[in-house]
Amino acid sequence: MEELRLGAVERQFADIIWQNEPIPSGELVKLCEQKLEWKKSTTYTMLKRLCERGIFKNENGVVSSVLTKEEFGAAQSEKIIEDTFEGSLPAFIAAFTSRKKLSADDVEEIQKMIDEIKGE
Repeated sequence: MEELRLGAVERQFADIIWQNEPIPSGELVKLCEQKLEWKKSTTYTMLKRLCERGIFKNENGVVSSVLTKEEFGAAQSEKIIEDTFEGSLPAFIAAFTSRKKLSADDVEEIQKMIDEIKGE
């Protein structure tokens, strides 16, 4: 995958695809015209760009994701941790929790994930 970031407009476009996939490209054009006020050419230009990045594919006029929204988010998070915290998840968590306190529910959910990983 070439680029793991999406700008605000790219994110809106990606969300339309993720919410409606698989979607015929003609229907995608109509949705983008309604929701984003885009012309057909703008939709196809954006689609081509995100297909080249390996996020979506357009096969036989049907658009679908190569990466689900969750997979994209995970890959993006991994890149941020790698680039900003030298790949250290504990350093990321320490930085995150120094600015935002975790709720008891968050801590419990994280602990369950850790316990499941330990059990594997």
